[in-house]
Amino acid sequence: MGLRLGLPKGSLQQGTFDLLARAGYKCTVSSRSYYPTMDDPEIEPVLMRAQEIPRYAAAGAIDAGLSGLDWIVETDADVVQVCDLIYSKASRRTARWVVAVAQDSQIKSPKDLEGKRIATEVVNVTKKYLAGKGVRAEVEFSWGATEVKVPDMVDAIVELTETGSSLAANDLRILDTVLETNTKLIANRDSWADSWKREKIETLAMLLQGALLGAQKVGLKMNVARSNLEEVLGLIPALRQPTISALTNEEWVAVETVLDEREARDLIPELRKAGAEGIVEYPLNKVIP
Repeated sequence: MGLRLGLPKGSLQQGTFDLLARAGYKCTVSSRSYYPTMDDPEIEPVLMRAQEIPRYAAAGAIDAGLSGLDWIVETDADVVQVCDLIYSKASRRTARWVVAVAQDSQIKSPKDLEGKRIATEVVNVTKKYLAGKGVRAEVEFSWGATEVKVPDMVDAIVELTETGSSLAANDLRILDTVLETNTKLIANRDSWADSWKREKIETLAMLLQGALLGAQKVGLKMNVARSNLEEVLGLIPALRQPTISALTNEEWVAVETVLDEREARDLIPELRKAGAEGIVEYPLNKVIP
């Protein structure tokens, strides 16, 4: 018995393989294959489009998979949403599907979309959004290059963005957010009810979340004279409390802690001023809270 795991092919593929590696799973695939090899013999990975993973998970063709909330909503897939995994091809932030119009468009609010034509890859998501606004509009599927269709072919688009920079570069203005989305680990409901498969999925979730958290953290080690310890500890943020270990010199201790990577640059000089010595910063693969 194995766990059949759907992995996204395309823009998320390399980011997913990198995340799996940080979590401890070595995953490789040849350029023409849809069946990666993984160093866990109990997991059977298969590559498929992220858009299809929720549908196949709901149907039981795969036990679990990585896909976006947007595609879960778009396909109306009845799956277990195990955990959030906030990463993408470009960053570790959530993305948004937004309504965008030309900069000089007379469309100023969602209500102004009444009777208009909208192009998007997420037709069902857009229709649900419009229904929630009480707006009737024509929504058509876009096969790509959606941004160039405004204003000559359609009145508005619903497009995925992280920063909005591409939309602005194409002289488009964001009107509203339709859906905020990020990658999720999802599971088939029958697989989730199976004790062996559920434990396997939960372990995968823990390690993937730990890898994402570890990518944002670093470890710090330093030696501190006991006379300076209180001042140093007052500077250190930590997941819990810093670890303090005795040294052979009884007047000194070793201090070790974990903190956000972005904090280390400013903290290290302050620790040095407070009397810390031999400060070592090191990366972390995983942090399991």
